[in-house]
Amino acid sequence: MSNPDTRRYPSAEHPFEASREVLARAAAIRLVIFDVDGVLTDGTLFFDLQRIEYKAFHTRDGLGIRLLRESGVEVAVISGRESEIVRRRMESLGVRHCFQGCEDKLEAFGRLQTELGLTDAQIAHVGDDLPDVPLFRRAGLAVAVADAHPVAAKRAHWLTARNGGNGAAREVCDLIMHAQGTLDLAMARFL
Repeated sequence: MSNPDTRRYPSAEHPFEASREVLARAAAIRLVIFDVDGVLTDGTLFFDLQRIEYKAFHTRDGLGIRLLRESGVEVAVISGRESEIVRRRMESLGVRHCFQGCEDKLEAFGRLQTELGLTDAQIAHVGDDLPDVPLFRRAGLAVAVADAHPVAAKRAHWLTARNGGNGAAREVCDLIMHAQGTLDLAMARFL
């Protein structure tokens, strides 16, 4: 996996510019696992004087996750940190699989895989840093956000055009739905 598909989404001429290999991988996906900090957020951590944590999530990512779930693809988060705000955000999006405080993300990956009866090829992982690399090795589709650490980016199959917390998750959702032929139907109700 040392040669990621560097042709990126989106472009004006080719909104889903990805290799045939990446599209084939995306077509097989039944579960997308997102990291949180640096993927669903921009990675910035805010704490007030009472040590209450704040995070910012992009609304387009939220709609993308909802549409992806409605298309029949499961969504999960695996995060090394524990956060009540993440639990609440995932609950509001209908995401049932929320693993937080994971020192060993591969263990959570394996539990999800067993619970859902999936193969590695049916699982996508979206990450941004070194703790995501072991999951990249297992996942059928490994995606790094545009501002990912170079070591993680080098090991991904596909790179988003947008940074983490700024619509990158939506790109992944749209790519998978496009590859599976469900994106037009998902968008039709809005058009």
